[in-house]
Amino acid sequence: MPQNDAPDTGAARRHRLRWWTELPLILLVYGAYSAGRLLARGDVSTAVDHGLAILRVEKWLYLNAEHPLNRLFTAHAWLGVPADFWYASLHYLVTPALLIWLFRSRAVHYRAARTWLLVSTFIGLIGFTLLPTCPPRLLEPGHGFVDTMAQYSAYGWWGGDASAPRGLGGMTNQYAAMPSLHVGWALWCGVMLWRHGRTRTAKAAAVAYPLLTTVVVMGTANHYFLDAVAGAVVMGAGFLLVRPVLRVADAVGAWVRERAFGRDRFAPVAGRAEEAPVAGAGRSSPIVGAGCQTSTGERIPRQRKQHDEPSTTPADADDGAPAPAR
Repeated sequence: MPQNDAPDTGAARRHRLRWWTELPLILLVYGAYSAGRLLARGDVSTAVDHGLAILRVEKWLYLNAEHPLNRLFTAHAWLGVPADFWYASLHYLVTPALLIWLFRSRAVHYRAARTWLLVSTFIGLIGFTLLPTCPPRLLEPGHGFVDTMAQYSAYGWWGGDASAPRGLGGMTNQYAAMPSLHVGWALWCGVMLWRHGRTRTAKAAAVAYPLLTTVVVMGTANHYFLDAVAGAVVMGAGFLLVRPVLRVADAVGAWVRERAFGRDRFAPVAGRAEEAPVAGAGRSSPIVGAGCQTSTGERIPRQRKQHDEPSTTPADADDGAPAPAR
């Protein structure tokens, strides 16, 4: 994420944000993402085929950590229940909390951080659309996975069919497993805590939160390991797109303001400091006019600059005497 230790104050003024504009923007983007995620369901048989293909690749690469973790969480409720609460809630609590913290305490870095998160989320939506994937918990029981959310549903507010509240399972796309945005968002939170947190606790949380989230999504059989890897890749792609997206947003914003309010005649020119507008600057008048006003740096003929040394050239004498005699 772009970051400057000494940000330009003019740029900061141009991009000063307000909560009453930021909150509707984030809600609008998240609503569009949720609706798009719901619509991008895909064919169930295709999603199952994709899930089994991922599982085969992981076994071939000896990356199949889902099975031992899922057996561990299934056998021990003291691990499985907290993991289910982690999966069902922190995704929607920690990320907004960090956004608010950045907005209030690290305002200079908030805009780039928010853009990184939103761009990566939309890239994830493209992944859900192009590659619908059945999570391990929805595979046939013969594949050896147990849905811990269903097993421990009596402990929480979720139902047996999804991590959504009871009765709302049909409002979710359960085949949106690739990439894992649980892991992607947790990675974003970790980077924000590492870069902007000032305590050892913040640094420790920056490392622990994405790692534990990766373990949780596999142990609860909601994602494959490669889903988690894809979530990290999506965040990397979003990171690389932050600067281009911000440049486009600035250009579009400038165009809209110009169309709506007209060009600002006193807008600062790149490379020059901002100057206060001069009274009457908009009137067509000569540089030297009534009142003998002069432009900056202009001199009246034979006028000496302040602190100039006396001339020692004989030709400048008015009385015709040699210079030393004057």
